[in-house]
Amino acid sequence: MIFLPLAVALVLPAVPRRAVPYTWIGVTVLDLALVIGMWVAHGTGGGIAYETNVRWIPSVRAGYHVGVDGLSLPLLALTAVLFAACAVYSLRHTHRVRAFAILFLFLETVCLGLFAALDLLLFFVFFDLSIVGMYFVILLWGHGDRSRSALTFFLYTFLGSLVLLLGFIGLYLGADPHTFDMVELTRTPPLAGRSGLAALTLLAVGIGLGIKTPVVPFHSWLPPAHVDAPAAGSAILAGVMLKMGTYGLVRIAMPMLPDAWRRYALVFLIVGLVGVLYGALVALAQDDVKRLVAYTSVNHMGYIVLALGAAGYAAGDADARRLAVTGAVTQMVSHGLVTGALFLLCGVLYDRAGSYDLGRFGGIARGAPVFAALTSVAAFASLGLPGLSGFVAEFQIFAGTIGSGTVATAVTGALAVLGILVTAALFLRVLHRAVVGPPGELTPLVTDLRRPELAALVPLLALSLLIGVAPRVLLDTIEPLSAAVVGLVGR
Repeated sequence: MIFLPLAVALVLPAVPRRAVPYTWIGVTVLDLALVIGMWVAHGTGGGIAYETNVRWIPSVRAGYHVGVDGLSLPLLALTAVLFAACAVYSLRHTHRVRAFAILFLFLETVCLGLFAALDLLLFFVFFDLSIVGMYFVILLWGHGDRSRSALTFFLYTFLGSLVLLLGFIGLYLGADPHTFDMVELTRTPPLAGRSGLAALTLLAVGIGLGIKTPVVPFHSWLPPAHVDAPAAGSAILAGVMLKMGTYGLVRIAMPMLPDAWRRYALVFLIVGLVGVLYGALVALAQDDVKRLVAYTSVNHMGYIVLALGAAGYAAGDADARRLAVTGAVTQMVSHGLVTGALFLLCGVLYDRAGSYDLGRFGGIARGAPVFAALTSVAAFASLGLPGLSGFVAEFQIFAGTIGSGTVATAVTGALAVLGILVTAALFLRVLHRAVVGPPGELTPLVTDLRRPELAALVPLLALSLLIGVAPRVLLDTIEPLSAAVVGLVGR
């Protein structure tokens, strides 16, 4: 499942040019089928399945250790769905098609590998390779000031990965015996009883993962990277790669540094709240629709950090803390589907009119009713309308945070609700100005969705609707993992 895309990428230079897009689509769909098969076979049971543990660097006890559980399976499925959607969306792509497909297949292997990794060093390798892959996507296929945006993205996130490596070395040195194995580090937390070293290690891990998430104030690389990246690149960056940071918090920081996480959980609560409010308010001020969607990612990632902080800060109701973690993981999946769709829709606008300026569009619904309808669904899903995935995620986050049993969690949770109000205002503003408002100068250029675009977008929004209406399949998989994480943090 992990290396199938890379294997096909290696032989893609020998494939005839006309067959390249269909080969790319075929391998992404096959990989999605593999992930679905693994999920069905794993079911809702706990523990790690499909585990492989092979010696890799024995001198530091680092191995090729991979497996799946209730946390990784939803994110592996999200990754496979988004890469398949981007392959279909790019069917009409004409610029360096072979290189574009090879790079995306490489990125798919890297992202799948990270979410399956059970060794810190292996996790770090995939983490760093994702930065390299996205750098070239922005640099070679972006627009605008793409060189500057690609360089800013690379330097900022690479700096974060170096800080993260320091944190991983701290975990390795704190373990007895020394190891990078994530299962062993979770079973026997390193640095227990050494609060100072544990705090420094959590600081390094938190900053490294926080830059990737991104949290305020480490978010400044995100808007230009999104604005100048191609649509498929933005969808993968927001839908998959941002989750590497929040996934790392749940997989690494919380269970491996439980004492430090509880002690400094208030910091994560505050950082999450700032991200929720700041991201929504700055997005409200944007006239560039793609930059607006980029800032909503800061807002939605803030909800996840807020929920994880509440799960560590509160020592009261275990059910509420479990609900907060479940909501955080559900939000990762929901945000990936919905924001991925929003960025692909932004790509349709740019493809037709060469602009993201809201003020130059208006009345799009008259000439492109299908585009307008899907944009409306994606906007309502992003603002958390009941019946769509955003509501399921945010309801659990708020219920778990406010119900966790402390004044701090109740106050931060209540203030974070304001973020939904601002998000509703900004998306209604977009719909009013661009979709149903008076005609704009670029509106005649916006034709309706083509078949590849429709085939890429409909499954993403249909899955958001499915999660919103029947969330049990997803939640039954996540909840055993959430209970385990809460139990590990409470040790």
